Amino acid sequence: MRRSLVLAVSAALAATGSSVYIGSSANAAVACAPAWSSSAIYVKDNSVSYQSKNYTAKWWTTNEVPTASGQWGVWADKGACDGGTTTPPTTPPTTPPTTPPTTPPTTPPTTVPPSNGSLPARFITGYWQNFDNPANELKLAAVPNTYDLIAVAFADATSTPGAVSFTIDPGLSASVGGYTNDQFKADIATLHARGKKVIISVGGEKGSVAVNDAAAATNFANSVWSLMQTYGFDGVDIDLENGLNPTYMAQALRSLRAKAGSKLIITMAPQTIDMQNPAGSYFKLALDIKDILTVVFTQYYNSGAMLGCDQNAAYGQGTVNFLVALTCIQLEAGLRPDQVALGLPATTSAAGGGYVAPSVVNQALDCLARGTNCGSFRPPRTYPGIRGAMTWSINWDVTAGNGWANTVKPHLSTLP
Repeated sequence: MRRSLVLAVSAALAATGSSVYIGSSANAAVACAPAWSSSAIYVKDNSVSYQSKNYTAKWWTTNEVPTASGQWGVWADKGACDGGTTTPPTTPPTTPPTTPPTTPPTTPPTTVPPSNGSLPARFITGYWQNFDNPANELKLAAVPNTYDLIAVAFADATSTPGAVSFTIDPGLSASVGGYTNDQFKADIATLHARGKKVIISVGGEKGSVAVNDAAAATNFANSVWSLMQTYGFDGVDIDLENGLNPTYMAQALRSLRAKAGSKLIITMAPQTIDMQNPAGSYFKLALDIKDILTVVFTQYYNSGAMLGCDQNAAYGQGTVNFLVALTCIQLEAGLRPDQVALGLPATTSAAGGGYVAPSVVNQALDCLARGTNCGSFRPPRTYPGIRGAMTWSINWDVTAGNGWANTVKPHLSTLP
């Protein structure tokens, strides 16, 4: 999760200046696609017509009016058409999605989380370190009860492309007076008894897992599923900081979902630069698996200044404006509020830059959820369903006296 601060304002502007989606309009009218229906489920590349214009879906969607989606929205404007009507069809479109799934998802409307593994409506996530460093080392069962979702950092790459493994780090074991894989497995059961969820995180700053073809996708899904069965993990976190292939990672995650079922938890922890542009690989993956994605908690640290959803200025990290303006990009570009959370370091020692006091995390959540306590930047609307917050790491939070979780967790219950 930790990475050197290498992105300056100019880099952010150069990386994103031409990345905004703007619908295209054809000069000559063409035949109209089937009329858009508010009750239908559409997936990537499905075409519809609405008010004498054709539109193409960029990702999974339902009940999102084509004309209201805007430059960041799900629908690409394909221009005027002849014979269009606003009368919805009696059946959903039959155009199949691209690789995979082979049939459109049958999830409920976008206001309902499709996959949450029985997580609360709002929750906090913390990463548990399977290694020793200056932060306090902990056995898993010693994680404070304030945390709802614990991401175990990290799975290890193997010699088989795409496959991962996990075992307790010898340095950690020595630091806590001995800790075996069986004891770790028992601790997951203990956390389950407390109503907590535990997932295995793949990646990190030095993670080298690569899923770049169909075989690697199969290996990834099979190996993660094996770890879930062995240890009792409830899902997987994608924290690949050195790039990913959205096509094959989506294939891997859908294969894993087919094995694990609807309670599978899938989270993602991209860096800020990865969530600036919906066409970028990380953002594209999130949108392509929107129907099975639980939550994205972007790492709002170690990034330098970045553009917000207004595309007018680069906001400096470590401010409420930065948190709100960058979160707004994801919310306006297709992710539901229940699929978005804020990721912050627990202490100044946990990251190279971007730390904010936990009270500022609460301020950003207030601004996003109810439009209060904002800085100079105000989002175009409120997002009452915002899911919560994540921190790197539980170990650093414990080292500093649990101030992060003890401040953020109770505040979540005050949000609308």
